[in-house]
Amino acid sequence: MKWSIGELRRYKDEPLTFSETLDVQATLKQRDSEILAVTPVQVEGLLTVDGMEYLLHYRLKTTVTVPSSRSLEPVDLPLDIAVDEVFMTREQWASLEESEEEIIVLENELIDLNNSVEDNILLAIPMQILTEAEQNSTQLPKGQDWEVITEDDFIQQQTESKPAIDPRLAKLSALLDESKTDD
Repeated sequence: MKWSIGELRRYKDEPLTFSETLDVQATLKQRDSEILAVTPVQVEGLLTVDGMEYLLHYRLKTTVTVPSSRSLEPVDLPLDIAVDEVFMTREQWASLEESEEEIIVLENELIDLNNSVEDNILLAIPMQILTEAEQNSTQLPKGQDWEVITEDDFIQQQTESKPAIDPRLAKLSALLDESKTDD
């Protein structure tokens, strides 16, 4: 769904409301190869024309299927996101002195709801995604000659273990110990 700036000028007195179901699965899979599936996105919101800017406010609901960051098993990640974005044309942005809010400058005088929805879905996917079993388990993965440990366990191991001395250098270590006692 796209709106041109010329079309939006008709909505200076009242906001443009919308309620759409968008299918963005194909484009999201192209943008992020780790996405396995995306249910149709329910989007409800409004677009307000405010003198110098265009305010887009909407709520999106969908479920994204991505691999677990630990086992690569598929995990359904439900998303319910409220989005507020401010758009300006290049001319409006150039005339702006300062702003503390983030402003999206329009390249071709079109506001594209699909791009906004896709961007916000990608931003909402966390770095670490675990299956329910992985979240409830205290057991971390391990294999032959390797294991995953927590950072706290690693620090504890480092403080408890003494550095191992290479047997070939043990005699040199003994010389250092003798020189310390001589001082």
